[in-house]
Amino acid sequence: MAGGLVALLDDIAALAKLAAASVDDVGAAAGRASAKAAGVVIDDTAVTPRYVDGLKPERELPIIRKIAMGSLRNKLLIILPAILLLSQFLPWSLTPILMVGGTYLAYEGAEKIWELVAGHEHAVETVAADDPDHEKTVISGAVRTDFILSAEIMVIALNEVADEAFVSRAVILAVVAVGITVLVYGVVGLIVKMDDIGLHLARRESGASQRVGRGLVAFMPKLLAGLSTVGIVAMLWVGGHILLVGVHDLGWHWLYDLVHHAEEAVGGGFPGWLVNTLASAAIGLVVGALVVLIVTQVKKMRSSEGDHAASAH
Repeated sequence: MAGGLVALLDDIAALAKLAAASVDDVGAAAGRASAKAAGVVIDDTAVTPRYVDGLKPERELPIIRKIAMGSLRNKLLIILPAILLLSQFLPWSLTPILMVGGTYLAYEGAEKIWELVAGHEHAVETVAADDPDHEKTVISGAVRTDFILSAEIMVIALNEVADEAFVSRAVILAVVAVGITVLVYGVVGLIVKMDDIGLHLARRESGASQRVGRGLVAFMPKLLAGLSTVGIVAMLWVGGHILLVGVHDLGWHWLYDLVHHAEEAVGGGFPGWLVNTLASAAIGLVVGALVVLIVTQVKKMRSSEGDHAASAH
């Protein structure tokens, strides 16, 4: 009896170790998958604070919470089931889907650069302080924008764990979805409340607190501007790298091989990574600029057709 109990305890201990190892494996895989989506995550973090610009302070965190819940629903209830089914039954579709997403990222990055060069600011709708209907409209708009970014995050993450078993893929991607949502919107919440924290500190009697508070208030606009710049670069880099690897996977090897030879020429390591990053960003900028040009021309044609139709009446 005692021997059987010892054997049972050994089996339980072995199962516990196996479960712990599985958790570690899931955590490590989720970490790798999340890291690959860093460019989109940074952009998501940089864009979201604009939606609460002009709000009363007490409405900022509730709005962010609602957008975060919408983002989580996007990832877990729509995107995750869709990409799991694709990876299971149409795995060949992942590379083209990734490349479409990479092209979109490149377009977004190039469009923002064009707006800076041309002196046009991308209009982001803000929420009227006392208008619940308008608030709902802007929240749904933010959630729709998040859907595109979330889809890219999840597909990029899936690409990193495509060789895992179906259940493992589902668990890892669910962990990525929850983890990235908490990270992004936790950081966004901290960013948008940093001004209030700074003002609170600036009103204290302590000279040190006042200096820290004034420093925070002065630093936040620079932080947001820096996040936007990093987000643009990250979109071009990640988008270009997706396209670089995608054309290689589809059988057109010359561009990938050219970049790979350039990496080897500088000795690999950090210089090689830098060469790859710059090449990917350049590819993203070229492709993005072409898409911006096409979209701009299409908009001009539609506008011209609309003017002709109006003049005819």
